[in-house]
Amino acid sequence: MEKLRKVVNEIAYTNNLIKLSSPLHLSLLPFLSISSSFYKLALSLRHFLYKHRFFHFQIHRLPVPVISVGNLTWGGNGKTPMVEFIALYFSRCRISPLILSRGYGGGDEVNMLQRHLLGTPTKIGVGPNRAAVASHLINKYGYIDIRKSPLYEKQNLDWKDQNSLDSEKIGVIVLDDAMQHWSLWRDLDIVMVNGLTLWGNGQLLPLGPLREPLTALRRADVVVIHHADLVSDHVLKDIESMVQEIKKSVPIFFTKMDPTYLFEAGNINSNVPLTALHQAIVLCVSAIGSADPFVKRIQELGAHYVDRIDFSDHHIFHARDIGMIRARLGELERKFGFKPIVVITEKDYDRDPEILKQLNPFKTFVLCSTLKIMPYRGNNEEIFKKFLKDQLKLEFSAAD
Repeated sequence: MEKLRKVVNEIAYTNNLIKLSSPLHLSLLPFLSISSSFYKLALSLRHFLYKHRFFHFQIHRLPVPVISVGNLTWGGNGKTPMVEFIALYFSRCRISPLILSRGYGGGDEVNMLQRHLLGTPTKIGVGPNRAAVASHLINKYGYIDIRKSPLYEKQNLDWKDQNSLDSEKIGVIVLDDAMQHWSLWRDLDIVMVNGLTLWGNGQLLPLGPLREPLTALRRADVVVIHHADLVSDHVLKDIESMVQEIKKSVPIFFTKMDPTYLFEAGNINSNVPLTALHQAIVLCVSAIGSADPFVKRIQELGAHYVDRIDFSDHHIFHARDIGMIRARLGELERKFGFKPIVVITEKDYDRDPEILKQLNPFKTFVLCSTLKIMPYRGNNEEIFKKFLKDQLKLEFSAAD
């Protein structure tokens, strides 16, 4: 199954399908093409039912502002780091965010968010029916509508000085991976785009990586190009032009993942400097949506040699996987004459931290990174934060 997923991924991110020549690729293409046509039909029907509010295809409104962070393709677009960035921002403004997640893939993203946001007023709700989860938690904690609350001045909001705001009451909801979750009304749609892979071959699932046609970008209130530091200025300008051809007026921001430190897989409280990888033999092991940026970061940290083993997104490691990793580590040790280091992502650690202990005596480090909004083409982090505030003010003014 893992091999099949890799082959499908190769097809999805090959711009010229004619170049695919292996028997497995060629045998899959007709099936994937037909499946993609059925997917397009089902997507159109679903959109029609939501648009006309048929049966249970209703759009629910929540009593607080809702921000959706989503994307048009599968995995690796920086959705969860952006959700964390927004939750931390509102938390520091003394506004209690509620993150709503499907909890897909063994809960790795939820586990990571819980670790990172510990000590903040952030609540996290998990479940496929996000409207029901939100209603339950709003009933439990209460809410305050920051667009209408007298605590907030109508003009020139100063969110850092609201000491009397009850941190238990939910003030904003952030939807993780929700661009296609149409059953909840949102006040702001943030669409993340992987600057390295973009939209692959431009086809809908499963022939390509697209969950919706590119025209769905018209629903975006803002587009964020992720991993922008790994892309040339020329390519970034081309991406910007492509996006603006679909929606000319949409603001575009640029983000990157900034490595901060490492910790040992067996000791989460350890704080290992990034220099530990300098001149090291490193084996990058990951089961994430886009492994290339992760590997490039390790190479930039000055490792002597970097090898990699990539699994499909959210893959749960089993004993056979550990055996394969140990075999590769043995090969590297024999080749270079000293023990290599395993480096994984936080998502991989949070999926199953216990199984990683089976890699002993090889050291296993977890790379910790934070999302940074890059100062680029007139935009920066402060402008992005102001954009969030302005969107809420616009909603406030319209509601008033």
